[in-house]
Order: sequence, then structure tokens, then C-alpha cells
Amino acid sequence: MSEVLVKRSDKLAFYGVPAAGTGTITYHRMRGFTDSSVSKNAKEYNRQYVDEDSERSDVTGFSPAMSYEFDQYLDNPVHDDIVALTDNETLGTAAVRSIIIVDLTDSTTAGEVTTYAARKRDYTVIPDSEGGSLDAYTYSGNLKSNGPVAKGTVTLDADKKIATFTAA
Repeated sequence: MSEVLVKRSDKLAFYGVPAAGTGTITYHRMRGFTDSSVSKNAKEYNRQYVDEDSERSDVTGFSPAMSYEFDQYLDNPVHDDIVALTDNETLGTAAVRSIIIVDLTDSTTAGEVTTYAARKRDYTVIPDSEGGSLDAYTYSGNLKSNGPVAKGTVTLDADKKIATFTAA
């Protein structure tokens, strides 16, 4: 068996954009992003017992964060939402959005429907900077976890731009 390299483009992120006044959320692919890396930020419990020569460590929790940076495109629902949250200096739960990470390397096909393994979590949008490039108008910041992760599957539209999540 030969090993197959997993490309960065094999893991897609979909951002939940709320529709104004309806409570409906549509998960749009995060396109045009130049950074979307995840830090797990493990919480550790470290100690050394008096009768041992080395320290022990246990992971006691996680505080995941996803850094983001994008070149702003007009008519991009994800960019439009993050820009609005940034420009309006949105606070509290109004700045919480759900993100689904889809693994294109883990799929199941039944008939004409393909589903992909996915994880969904709420994140707080924490803007950092904007306008840092001379070539394009950019925004950057962090998405910090705001709840537990939910495992499930997604189906994607034909263009792989909209995801529909089903919890496991």
C-alpha cells in the first residue's frame, strides 16, 4: 500500500451565515482565505512527584482557535458577514458563528449521494486587523471556540460551495 498525501484543499471549512430576520443559517465555503490554520491550545496539568526523576503531563482540556486572513471579495457571504462583525464592533453572542470542517478524504457514497465526515463547532469571531496589504483589502483575526465539537456528516452542493450538516 502506498501512502497518499493529504492536500490542504482536502479539508474545507464552511462558515454559518445567518439570514437576516429568519434564523436560517447557510453554511458557505470559506473561499478567498490566505490563512485558516487551527491551534488546539491544549490545557495541561503538569506535576513532578517527589519519588520520581521526571515530570508527568496530562491533557485536561482544549481551547481551539482558528486564525484567519482573507482578501476581501464583494458578494462573498462569508467575507460580508465577517466584515460586518468587524466594522460594527459586534459584541457577545452576536459575534458567534458555527464552522464546519469537512474532510474530503473520508467519504461514503450511497446511490448518487456522497457524504463526507465533518466536525462542527461554534466560534466567536475576534477581529484583529484590516487593510494590511497594498494589493488587496485584507482582514485578519481569530475564531475562538465557543462550545463543544459535534461530529457528523455533510452533503455538498454540486459546486462544493454550500454544506448541509447532519449530526452523528
